[in-house]
Amino acid sequence: MQPSFVVRQALQLALTANALKPPRGARTAVPAFFAGWLTGELAPHLLALTAADAAAHVARHRGASSKAGLALAAASAAGLGTLIAQSQRARDEIETALTEGIGDAYADELEHPPSPTDLATPWGQLAMPFRMRDPEVRRTRNVAYAPGGKRFLLDIYAPREPVTGAPILLQVHGGAWVIGNKDQQGLPLMLHMAKRGWICVAINYPLSPAARWPAHIVAAKRALAWIRDNAETYGGDPSFVAVTGGSAGGHLAALLALTANDPALQPGFTEADTSIQACAPHYGVYDFAATSGRRSSQTRLKTLIARHVFEADRDPVNFLDDYIAASPLDRITEDAPPFFVIHGVHDSLVPVGEAREFVRRLRDKSQREVAYAEISGAQHAFDVFPSIRSAHVVRGVERFLEWSYRTWRRRSGSS
Repeated sequence: MQPSFVVRQALQLALTANALKPPRGARTAVPAFFAGWLTGELAPHLLALTAADAAAHVARHRGASSKAGLALAAASAAGLGTLIAQSQRARDEIETALTEGIGDAYADELEHPPSPTDLATPWGQLAMPFRMRDPEVRRTRNVAYAPGGKRFLLDIYAPREPVTGAPILLQVHGGAWVIGNKDQQGLPLMLHMAKRGWICVAINYPLSPAARWPAHIVAAKRALAWIRDNAETYGGDPSFVAVTGGSAGGHLAALLALTANDPALQPGFTEADTSIQACAPHYGVYDFAATSGRRSSQTRLKTLIARHVFEADRDPVNFLDDYIAASPLDRITEDAPPFFVIHGVHDSLVPVGEAREFVRRLRDKSQREVAYAEISGAQHAFDVFPSIRSAHVVRGVERFLEWSYRTWRRRSGSS
């Protein structure tokens, strides 16, 4: 039985090493992401399992214990401890990003500035990371925002006790524009915000290759128009809508925020108000047209976007303007709303340099505040389920959204 113990510990050590330092390159990006994402966010659970496995092995074999297996377990435990320490850094990284991007006194705008309890790691919540429900939140499922079936449905998360005039958060799921749905992403943030009095809306949208660009963003704008027309029925304030999303959802969220009332993206509903009052994209795709020249962006454009998301006859060489029109990096104006851009340092699918360039251009052009947090040790999709890291990020995004809402109310003269 000793070899199986050695194999288990060797595999765990390999996963830990990958999470600590994922390999770079297009060929290894997807496996490095999946292995690193789960290992990094579940590090406390894996550390407990490693310790339990080692203890059980020693108890079972006593003097015949595998020294090699125990050495591997010790190395893996040390690496997992490092991952846990990295995760804890997110609290300070988020707070530093907010103070640098918004101002040292931003918390003065908050009705309830963060207390030590708010900033502490919620260990009880993290014990069962895949159990994402909250008795204080009511969920209304599968509301149609446009004709067309399941890809045009949305879910609404609201406080259990009825509210009126609540700010609204729109969540756009990711999945490379080809997979995903509203039930899979953004749940920790939406449950947290709904519990604190917000109305949160998660949408589906048409997926490629069955749907081709710009069907994805047009659907998101239709959903936004529906929200503005129907928000009051669910207790929301239609005049304030913030947007968030990750990966492809981060791309769509940022593009929504940067293309308010663009008639080219609102066929048949050009009169609808599709402005966004705040944007918090996570690990988003911003260089959609690869105009930065980054190799990772060019590879994504050639192998995914041009091949599966756009029409096959619209190659980026002859139709570059169409791709630029879909690229947040190239749509920034001085009228952009406040942004809080969040990206993981170890992101294998969308390298962090893309977010840095997007933030640089935002800060050059936008007249509003831009906060930017690089999260140590974080892979792509680090916030899909509750973890140490995602808990701190969720609470930081809450502070950004509350600051945005209260600042908007003050500047707009709302009561």
